[in-house]
Amino acid sequence: MYASSSHLPESARVAIVKTLNERLADGLDLHSQIKVAHWNIKGPHFAALHPLFETFATELAAFNDEIAERAVTLGGLAVGTARHVAASSRLPEYPQETTRGLDHVRHLAERFALYIQGLHASRVISDENRDADTSDLLTNIITTFDKHTWFLLASLEG
Repeated sequence: MYASSSHLPESARVAIVKTLNERLADGLDLHSQIKVAHWNIKGPHFAALHPLFETFATELAAFNDEIAERAVTLGGLAVGTARHVAASSRLPEYPQETTRGLDHVRHLAERFALYIQGLHASRVISDENRDADTSDLLTNIITTFDKHTWFLLASLEG
């Protein structure tokens, strides 16, 4: 661990940095999967879903940056090369042959749910280690992706 202005003991910072890097791997993987959906979508829902997927990707890229910077702020390293992400992400591979809009919606909703589960697990670790700042960051991401998941699931109803 590197020097940090954090009031947290090193053992807490180590645990939090580890879980943040796990979320970073999932987030970077999810970002690439959203972009695959964005690029390859076809069909009657294209006009609505293409920009929606881009919004998701843009917001997630910003959150990934915040997660990485929080890990470094705590004295750790942000680990996120493509090879590391491929080896570490908990998300299933995206079926890249998918083109139909609602199939993309289904695949993304499933992956958003897994991403949110990981965020909840990381928030428990930050709460156990009394890191309110990391908990706040994770809560913000959870709230945003809960809403995005709702958008996707609402698209499948009816």
